[in-house]
Amino acid sequence: MSELSTKANRFPRVRVGIGQDSHRFLSADSTKPCVVAGLIFPDAPGLSADSDGDVVFHAICNAITSVAGVPILGKIAIDLCHKDGITDSQVYLEKALETLGKQQIEHVALTIEGKRPRFQAKIPEMCAKIAQVMKITPDQVGMTVTSGDGLTDFGCGDGLQCFCILTTVE
Repeated sequence: MSELSTKANRFPRVRVGIGQDSHRFLSADSTKPCVVAGLIFPDAPGLSADSDGDVVFHAICNAITSVAGVPILGKIAIDLCHKDGITDSQVYLEKALETLGKQQIEHVALTIEGKRPRFQAKIPEMCAKIAQVMKITPDQVGMTVTSGDGLTDFGCGDGLQCFCILTTVE
């Protein structure tokens, strides 16, 4: 065995995945709830998507795809939604987590951009929900929110966008 491969086996295998998702709001008269990080926000209309449109869970799924190389929000989520009628994005996230194999989640960093709803007071509850679904501790989840100062469609209140960086270790 070479010296290089011996050294490589002594260090954890770290992977970093990046994910993003965005959806427009439905019209104000829509009865679909606004679901973000698995929580319902009654002060905003639902998000336009085949599923509940949870941009946080979708961004995490996309970050997991970056790490595992298995496209969850492509074929797998579409099949779950259209064939089985599943619209709860938590189910997609649970499926995505199964693809990580030996990779253990070390940290999840999230940034949500949108003018509405107001998330600041709910951040601890959102992090706790994410941690519960991902079977990690809340201190392994970091979240920031921004209004975008009206510079994008999200900052103007037309929808929500979320970015995720996921760190795993084997």
